[in-house]
Amino acid sequence: MSITREAPGPHVRSGRERLRVASVPSGHVYVRRLSPVAGDGGVERLPDPDPDDARRSAQQRWWPPVMLRPEWAATADIDVFHVQFGFDTCTPGSLRELVDVLRGRGIPLVLTVHDLRNPHHRDRREHDAQLDVLVPAADAVLTLTPGAAAEVARRWGVEALVLPHPHVVDLDLARRLRARPRTGPWTVGLHVKSLRASMDPLAVLPTLVEEVRAMPDARLVVNGHRDVLDEDGARRDPALASYLADAERSGDIELRVHDYLSDEDLWDYLAGLDVSVLPYRFGTHSGWLEACRDLGTTVVVPDCGYFADQGPVLTYAMDEHRLGVPSLRTALRTARVAPPPPADLDARAAQRDEVAAAHLGLYRDLLA
Repeated sequence: MSITREAPGPHVRSGRERLRVASVPSGHVYVRRLSPVAGDGGVERLPDPDPDDARRSAQQRWWPPVMLRPEWAATADIDVFHVQFGFDTCTPGSLRELVDVLRGRGIPLVLTVHDLRNPHHRDRREHDAQLDVLVPAADAVLTLTPGAAAEVARRWGVEALVLPHPHVVDLDLARRLRARPRTGPWTVGLHVKSLRASMDPLAVLPTLVEEVRAMPDARLVVNGHRDVLDEDGARRDPALASYLADAERSGDIELRVHDYLSDEDLWDYLAGLDVSVLPYRFGTHSGWLEACRDLGTTVVVPDCGYFADQGPVLTYAMDEHRLGVPSLRTALRTARVAPPPPADLDARAAQRDEVAAAHLGLYRDLLA
């Protein structure tokens, strides 16, 4: 853990028992899981202000994060400022202004490094420049895996506290979905969504098609968003759309094209898969992976980033420069005959409580 703040500034707590924390953004599912299963854990996380009117709570829409505006941080009644996501809307200069405001008020800055490489950016330089401001300035740095912590240490000389990613799916719902009778063929899923820059589904699709075609009682389901696959889609990918249309006509895949899925529909879909394959060329961590683990769905992940550090998964060789086809074949065959164990949901509940307690302890230490 890195604690770099030398002395408190003029900010003085009011003596309240619950700490007021600006978690950016508070509406993200990860942040919502930072309270214990059965309580708030002594922390009040401020709701995200409405981007169009900072006096109102944003409820569902938090983008772009108002809390990251230096003028908001200059007057907000908070004890701790904790950055999780959303700073890709900020220039390095505006982040330096934010840091200066917090230092001037004596408000500790905590940073959780979810992404060492922004999955939405093909060019990494902007994200690197943002991290170059936030990581050295933070009073405490957290991350999700030992591998990511080692990279933080290499790049900035900062020791990050490692706290695992808590569950994503509501645990009662996960239990109900796991308990459903399994019917139909063994199912591999590839979700191309709206094609983040980090995704390369065309690299892995031919191998997935060949492997699933050769397996008895198996099917390959591909989901994608209309903006990428429809003829008039705003972000249409002609090569991917053509490949998927041909594969659907030949009976090699079951293609589902739709708009953004609600959480309820997404969990239902993932729970119906035996395997979910992540086609990433780069990245760091994955909430999708955690949701699959909650639902008992095997995850096949590339060996780039630190996905494999998050929990029991199957890996294959892929990054921006290579694809190891034999390793992908092996991962799929292993998933069929000897999948890793699903996450223990009771352990997930205990893990969430431990992560929440660790956050509260960190906040109190910084304010002591």
